[in-house]
Amino acid sequence: MENNSLTVRGLNVKIEGEHILKNVNVSFPSRRITCIVGPSGCGKSTLLRCLNRLTETIDKVEISGSILIGGQDLIQARDAELLELRRRVGLVPQRPCPLPMSIFDNVAYGCRIHGMHRNKAEMAETVERYLTEVGLWDEVKDRLKKPAAHLSLGQQQRLCLARSLAVEPEFILADEATSALDPVSSKTVEDLFVRLKENYTIIMVTHTLRQALRIADNAVFLYMGEVIESGEASRVFRDPAEELTRNYLAGVFS
Repeated sequence: MENNSLTVRGLNVKIEGEHILKNVNVSFPSRRITCIVGPSGCGKSTLLRCLNRLTETIDKVEISGSILIGGQDLIQARDAELLELRRRVGLVPQRPCPLPMSIFDNVAYGCRIHGMHRNKAEMAETVERYLTEVGLWDEVKDRLKKPAAHLSLGQQQRLCLARSLAVEPEFILADEATSALDPVSSKTVEDLFVRLKENYTIIMVTHTLRQALRIADNAVFLYMGEVIESGEASRVFRDPAEELTRNYLAGVFS
């Protein structure tokens, strides 16, 4: 597993002429959980999706600046390099999105796209490894050929995470990854992220301050498309330097 840094420099994003992200400069420490917080509509999800260039799929979008992984600029990457870059930056979406295929094939899907584990035995070993890593193996090992849609929402979200991990990324992006889950499933996914940071850099968007307080090592506070404050979560949340941050944490706006 590589241990590269991810750094955003001078990132600006406009969608249909509206300035969504404004000169964003922020670094995401390796093998830590960074939570991006801020009020609704401040650009959190847009920033997250820039990190694997999914924002470019939106019509009338303008992007400038740099997003560097170990010195390589994602924004400048050519199409031929983009598939590999997206392998390195996995995404867990807000709502579980299992593919319309079996549990086994969901985990194997990305590996097949990237030409990994062509041997059937290796593929089976990989599927078992990552289902085990997300705590699903014992729950599904006897029904791997069943449709993934038959799983509960919490199980589907862990399956999507296993699918992302199976292609051996370095970074995991999580966009409100627990918002659609019940409290027990949400706690399971949170605990999973805390354990996974030993091997992955995790960047989460969350609307839930309590969640960020529980699991964040690093925090980024966004407001109206600008980074107001970032750094160690303990400092940002307990002793913020900026009045806007203090007001947000105090519930003056949300």
